[in-house]
Amino acid sequence: MTRIIAVANQKGGVGKTTTAINLAASLAYAKLNTLLVDCDPQSNATSGLGLGKHADRNSTYKLLIGECDAASALQPTELDRLFVLPAHKDLIGVNFELVDAENREFRLRDGLTAMREKFNFIVIDCPPALDLLTLNSLVSADSVLITMQAEYFALEGISELLDTIERIRGALNPGLEIEGVLLTMFDDRTNLAQQVTAELKKFFGEKLFTATIPRNVRLAEAPSHGKPAILYDPKSRGSESYVQLAKEIVAKHMPEFKGIEEIAPTAAPVEEVAREEKKVVNAPHWRRWREKSKLVTINLNG
Repeated sequence: MTRIIAVANQKGGVGKTTTAINLAASLAYAKLNTLLVDCDPQSNATSGLGLGKHADRNSTYKLLIGECDAASALQPTELDRLFVLPAHKDLIGVNFELVDAENREFRLRDGLTAMREKFNFIVIDCPPALDLLTLNSLVSADSVLITMQAEYFALEGISELLDTIERIRGALNPGLEIEGVLLTMFDDRTNLAQQVTAELKKFFGEKLFTATIPRNVRLAEAPSHGKPAILYDPKSRGSESYVQLAKEIVAKHMPEFKGIEEIAPTAAPVEEVAREEKKVVNAPHWRRWREKSKLVTINLNG
């Protein structure tokens, strides 16, 4: 049975896209057919897996406005079992274009119905807002994975999301569950992190994932190379943490599946930067980005 998991939090900068990319990649690495659906107009989940931004390509935007089906929008990745339904910046217009449309909250759910037969897991990257795109994502999902930092403001903001989930349960998707709460950018050396973790444990109990995602340089670098961490540096703490998260989720929904227990990334680490550019972090990539984007330097003093 396919499990659709929406990675959500209306607060930005809490690791939603990083989690969506690396959870999907870890599941695919374990030989589970996995689809990553990018529902964020920023398209970071799309570019984070090495896909360029092409205006004419079928995308979640065209799916939601009825110009294509999901099958025609699927894009392959470096991992054989991982596919992406890419986003486009025009997604921002969905909130206005579909404001009076019939069944506007069910567009994504209806579009993904046929995909349930093809994939074991479908992971949806939601935008950092409680808008129509997030609503579509939550209506189509079986469960919500909430990412958050171990900070006071994060505790305040999570109540809004929980209220939204409860409203969607009551009106649009009665089967919607909380998959779990994932602590990201986590530093267990601080008293605050330990206090917030204790409070979340009291409130969510077993819904708080055992896996936590640490601050990790390799995890932050991976998107600039268009790779998930498990391909960029499989032995990094960030990669290993997402493998542990994937194991928790698979153990819950597919206890008979043993392949996830055998994940032991052995890919070679990322190639070293060319000698003449060794003093510049990721210089080859950023140069390609500048040339591709035709970056213009603006003189602010002029």
